[in-house]
Amino acid sequence: MQNTRLNSVFTSATDRLVTWLRNPWRRLSVLIISLLFGNFLGIAISAVSGQQGTQDVVYAVFLAAIAEFISWVTYRHKPEVARSLLIESTNALKIGLTYGLFLEAFKLGS
Repeated sequence: MQNTRLNSVFTSATDRLVTWLRNPWRRLSVLIISLLFGNFLGIAISAVSGQQGTQDVVYAVFLAAIAEFISWVTYRHKPEVARSLLIESTNALKIGLTYGLFLEAFKLGS
């Protein structure tokens, strides 16, 4: 690929972002934000599917398939291998989504 200005700007911005995210506190904050966004997403999905009431089974199968795929990608390697931030934040999003769906189920059950 040619070294154009746009390519060099994109490469330097990506390198700065990766360097910025190497800090453990920033990494932890990204994971917490992913967890909270997953919780929000779980509540929003249950509210939308509960309002429509027609595609509940399709949503459940789709979310279960996505959750299993994310678990497979996350846990297929040995625990000693360091995971990337993208994989860890996606797993945190999945955990938050599952937690949000459980909270909604408990609210509806009471």
